[in-house]
Amino acid sequence: MKIKSIFQNITIKRANLFTILFIFLLTMIFVTLLVDEMYKDYERALQQSSLVKSDTFSDSKKLEQNKKKLKTLLVKTVLAIMTLSFILFGVFLGFNTLFNKLLQRDTQTFLDFFKKAVDHDEAINPNTIFFQDFKDMVGYANEMVSKINEQKKSLKELNLGLEERVKKKTAALLEINKNLEEEKTFSQDLLNAQKEFLRYTVHETNTPLSVILTSIELYLMKHPRDRQLSKIEAAVKNIFSIYDDLSYLVKKDQIEYKKTVINLNNFLNSRIDFFTEVAEFSRIHFNFISPDEELYIYFNETKLQRVVDNTLTNAIKYTLPGENVYIKLLKVGAYVEFIVSSRSKIIKDTDKVFEAYYREEKSRDGFGLGLGLVKSICEEENIEVSVTSSDKLTTFSYKFKIMGD
Repeated sequence: MKIKSIFQNITIKRANLFTILFIFLLTMIFVTLLVDEMYKDYERALQQSSLVKSDTFSDSKKLEQNKKKLKTLLVKTVLAIMTLSFILFGVFLGFNTLFNKLLQRDTQTFLDFFKKAVDHDEAINPNTIFFQDFKDMVGYANEMVSKINEQKKSLKELNLGLEERVKKKTAALLEINKNLEEEKTFSQDLLNAQKEFLRYTVHETNTPLSVILTSIELYLMKHPRDRQLSKIEAAVKNIFSIYDDLSYLVKKDQIEYKKTVINLNNFLNSRIDFFTEVAEFSRIHFNFISPDEELYIYFNETKLQRVVDNTLTNAIKYTLPGENVYIKLLKVGAYVEFIVSSRSKIIKDTDKVFEAYYREEKSRDGFGLGLGLVKSICEEENIEVSVTSSDKLTTFSYKFKIMGD
């Protein structure tokens, strides 16, 4: 593992040092083996000299001279071999150093190039590179720099274009916002003016309507009722109902509608009496089924009138001629259920019937505001509402909490 970790982070300089040491070691081993072989040859030569001495020679002095000559020859030969080996090693070391310097120079050129490439776009001059392999790499590196430069230029142009477009879009949006603010201010002013006009109109309508109704009642005290007068009375009462709706819409966000104790039986009787003339003019009859006991609720009278009046006028408008409108009060546990049912055309979408401005029969007069107003009051006061419709009967039901239960 240690050897592997050393070679994983090795540099060219360190690899060069390892190579020199390895070649030096091999040279020393070679010299050692060669000297050892020559020393063995020297011993064999001495043995032969001893044999010659015992067989043919008697001059010991001459023998000693031969030994000295052999030793001298051995030393000279060893020195010559070692000198030659070191010379060869030196020559190799010189060439190796030269090539390594060239290699390091080419490598350093690439290192400097990549360090500068982050901030500068300079290419490498191939003439400064020695090795052909590195020259080939120079071509690829310069091509890479050229493409990067093109991409950077393209991105710069794109950014400039985007900035310009963003500026234009921002200016356009600012202009649009300015126009919207002006339109909003104008719409708000228009709405305020409309509210003021509506408030004034509602206020001014009350007096003539009251005068008309009072005049009709005074006239009927002295004269018999005729059909034309009944038409006028029915129309005025319809206008009164619309007036009450508009008055509630104008005032509902400005005043507090306080709750009082209301006798629901008496209240329904009074509203039925008010619309009886209107119903009979449309050839419709009210049939009020009142419970034996008196039922009281804690509710605001104006809001209750809007619920009852809109439900009754809606029944008068859509009930088929000659039919009855059945009005019931049923005590169900802690609640009293106010039910209005009659035979009319089937309501196709009972979920939408309470939406503002929704009218299933477009040919009918009206704006579809009445039941939308009823729905908002029921949501405010937690009144449970349900509508069912079939070819036999259409029923509107409202559940009020009984006072004291």
